[in-house]
Amino acid sequence: MSIFAWVVLFSLLALLALVAVRMSSKHEAQGLDDAGFAIIEFNRAFPTEAIRSLQATANGEVVFVRLHDNKTGFMRNMQRHYSCQVIQPGRVRVQSSDTGKGLTLEFLDARHQNGTFEFASPKEASEVALWLLGNYVAEPDRELPLTDPTAANHR
Repeated sequence: MSIFAWVVLFSLLALLALVAVRMSSKHEAQGLDDAGFAIIEFNRAFPTEAIRSLQATANGEVVFVRLHDNKTGFMRNMQRHYSCQVIQPGRVRVQSSDTGKGLTLEFLDARHQNGTFEFASPKEASEVALWLLGNYVAEPDRELPLTDPTAANHR
């Protein structure tokens, strides 16, 4: 073979290696920072659930999803796929993390999802905690009982 053929062959192999390395690094760096991507992936897993709001952790590996019927969803990057679940009422225990900017969750139905999830601010952590606590309140208890009307309401 001529030297020209060897140069072309070596160049093609180097190009193939470069493309393979770039594709694998892009896959590793891809988190759930993109809200549109998180919505698409969660709706692929649960097509009948209407999403109301999203809240990602500080590292972008986990997105908590507030659903339209006041349930909460959970989406975690598992490197090669995404684990999505709807958290059933009363099936998660919530505690504040040591930093105050996160939550320590214990899932009673999916123990492999347990962990501490840090958010960018304590406000975001408290918002997700309220979503999760909203799952604990039974539907009849959400209505406030009517009390005696005040004098200002009488005419």
